[in-house]
Amino acid sequence: MSKLAALDDLLKLYHQLHYHQDPVLLQRLREVQSWQKTRMQATHTALFQQKNNLLMAEYFLNRLYGGPDFDALAKQIERLLQYAHKVEKMLPASAIQTGTAAVHLAIFAVQLDEQVALQLLQDYDAACPLNDEMMRVTYLKLNQQQPRLQQLHLLDELGLSLDKYMRSFVVYTAFKLCKGSAYKHHFDTLYDFMQEGFLAMKPLKSAEQFVKTFTALERQIVAKVHAGDLQPFQL
Repeated sequence: MSKLAALDDLLKLYHQLHYHQDPVLLQRLREVQSWQKTRMQATHTALFQQKNNLLMAEYFLNRLYGGPDFDALAKQIERLLQYAHKVEKMLPASAIQTGTAAVHLAIFAVQLDEQVALQLLQDYDAACPLNDEMMRVTYLKLNQQQPRLQQLHLLDELGLSLDKYMRSFVVYTAFKLCKGSAYKHHFDTLYDFMQEGFLAMKPLKSAEQFVKTFTALERQIVAKVHAGDLQPFQL
């Protein structure tokens, strides 16, 4: 079986998301993602503002937690799958596996936030600005505790993979050698998605430790939400 087969499954999941055909839902989804970004920046100020962590913080906020429109990246992944055999010869399996894990996290984040956006549209006027209380009540109503914890578990696994595989000089050299070919064949968005992960990891002593610090605080917030805390986003 192709090492890229998992990407095909992820794309099928992505295309099943409802917001592709619903501009009102898309707008609410973008507002949820913006709220998430602002909340995370506040929660993780101490971690994110450390000099060596700046690039990884940006990667988390703009790539793994619903950043720019994922459609362009998805289209390039679809095209890439047509050349799976060639790609697998060019890139080490560890790079493919780790890149797939990052794509999985990005899509999973959109999937969870779309559920939030759908519930918000049921309960509030679409023009109503989001606030912490609306989000708290919506999280509780959806009971996303287990999926959110699964999301954090996947993040922990990604941090471990980044340290284990992506610090390899051989892996990174092989990846850099692909840049010209990637841009020539219009896979620049996909290449940049992975490249940003490499660059973000480079200043870190340990990607795993960065991720664990992040997920520890996120787990506290998930626990507070589902324990009925009226101010769960304040740590």
